[in-house]
Amino acid sequence: MEVIFLGTGTSQGVPMIACDSLVCTSDDPRNKRTRCCIHVVMDGLHIQVDASAEFRLRCIDENIRWIDFFILTHGHADHIMGMDDLRRFCDLLGGEALKVYSTDEGISRVLAIYPYAILERPVVKGYAAFKLEPMPEKIELEQGTIESTLLPHGGINTLGLVFTERSSGKKFAYYTDCKRVPSAAVELAKGSDVVVLDGLRPMPHPSHMTIDEATAVAAEIGAPISYLTHLTHLNDHAELEASLPDSVRVAYDGLRLNL
Repeated sequence: MEVIFLGTGTSQGVPMIACDSLVCTSDDPRNKRTRCCIHVVMDGLHIQVDASAEFRLRCIDENIRWIDFFILTHGHADHIMGMDDLRRFCDLLGGEALKVYSTDEGISRVLAIYPYAILERPVVKGYAAFKLEPMPEKIELEQGTIESTLLPHGGINTLGLVFTERSSGKKFAYYTDCKRVPSAAVELAKGSDVVVLDGLRPMPHPSHMTIDEATAVAAEIGAPISYLTHLTHLNDHAELEASLPDSVRVAYDGLRLNL
């Protein structure tokens, strides 16, 4: 299994507009964070999770050439506003609609923002077309399984995702954009080789976990390695990683994991 971090930042990205903070002006490339999304390859099956506003550019940077289907964790702008650029992958699929899984909230947002793309096939070559499906608790595939769980995120729930590759048995959990990780989600993620958790900033936030809260969840799940994502400009990569337990690291744009 391969996991490619296309983006690891918040809705404002890092550097932020009109900000001269030490992180926003840092020369460390790991402090340059586009909005959160990842690409997962599981026994040759390509799954895109979320599409940030920078999605097209990040696909070019990281040479993403194929998507079999798409999962939208929730309908907030920083995760949905790049979906129009999925049109290229509809072309590569031979002019077929791209299957999109999400929550009821996520589906309603796609319907509101992209009504022109809710089709069996694109209107013409080069246009997007989405086939919307509610995300089930478990998708069984030849290449493995994808399990989902709901995570509280302010007034909505986001999708937490657990991927298990059939050939290798490797397990990967992705829990972005959440205020807490309920016990059922903790149990689902146990046994993972790598866990990714929302770790927004040191101070409390009403809909995201703090660094300390995410670190505590990582300890509860007990994976050999956990990564923090969805990071603000209050987090300098090197300084934050040096302060964390050995089993917790800081994700960055362009990070590739081979499980």
